Amino acid sequence: MSMPEKTRKHYRDIVVIGASTGGVAALMELVKALPADFPAPIFVVMHMPADSPSLLPQLLSSVSALKARHPQDGEVVEAGVIYVARPDHHLLLEGNRVLVTRGPKENRFRPSIDALFRSAAYTYGPRVIGVVLTGYLDDGTSGLWSVQRMGGVAVVQEPSDAEQPSMPTNALEFVAADYVLPLAQLGALLGRLTQERAPAKTRLPAAELDLLTVEFTIAKQGGGFELGIIDKGKLTPFTCPDCHGALTQLIEGKLIRFRCHTGHAYTLSALLSEVTESVESMLYQSMRGLEETKMLLHNIGMHFVENGQDKVANLFFSKADQTGQQARVVHQSILKHESLSGDLQFARKKLP
Repeated sequence: MSMPEKTRKHYRDIVVIGASTGGVAALMELVKALPADFPAPIFVVMHMPADSPSLLPQLLSSVSALKARHPQDGEVVEAGVIYVARPDHHLLLEGNRVLVTRGPKENRFRPSIDALFRSAAYTYGPRVIGVVLTGYLDDGTSGLWSVQRMGGVAVVQEPSDAEQPSMPTNALEFVAADYVLPLAQLGALLGRLTQERAPAKTRLPAAELDLLTVEFTIAKQGGGFELGIIDKGKLTPFTCPDCHGALTQLIEGKLIRFRCHTGHAYTLSALLSEVTESVESMLYQSMRGLEETKMLLHNIGMHFVENGQDKVANLFFSKADQTGQQARVVHQSILKHESLSGDLQFARKKLP
């Protein structure tokens, strides 16, 4: 049944959930605790490879009294339904409908938890309950910040209870969550929260609301440059790891984020992780090029040996040896190269 708008619009009746590593088991446990008459729709983003078939709706339906499905673009929202993002598609909310889009990736992901949470906050304001579960890095932190800024409730799984605590830990670093609970208690909490009346809509400063509008529009259709994203923050000397466009720095409370003019978005953690992975890839390409050069020089030397020109051959063999030494230096650099990220666990490990 569709949501009874006249009676439910004053309640906290929009639930958005984000998960990554360890999320399948966590989501199954969570939805198993929800009753058949749960009065709100639930929207789920779970990170998954773009080319993999998603069995998550079937898995959730098999353990829950609620039905889960991948929504169609433009589908009218219904209470008591679990809407699961499709692989390689953002799941967004606008009006009383679900949007399924292929807007730019955020934090290297599509679907993006941040994009879902941000759209829910923009559309429903204080009616939203945002939940961050287990996962790596920090997708969901910015979106949860927006949920809370718009008057919604911020819920985070207790990090020590999560299979992968990075996402909950990073969310708690930047968002003063309203509730931090182990997974076993989240179902009952959602039941109580959906019975609460939502407060009045929060009035944001014009510039902040304008940025939220622009970012929601980018997730729907892209076109960051035309929407003026460059002017919404501080232009940096950094470039987007995906498209190499210029990155604009955005600030949300204590959280630093970046967007390029085509629309790709990164937190500091995601950007640092992507850049260091790119460096490793380039080092491997350099090593491959040097090793191929060594093989070519050696083959040329063998050609001169076969033609009785040993002096010329030795020159090429010498060059091959020098190139091999260079390749070994690059190889040692790769072994010593550290894949960095800006997440909290990395920072804490480096502190004395």
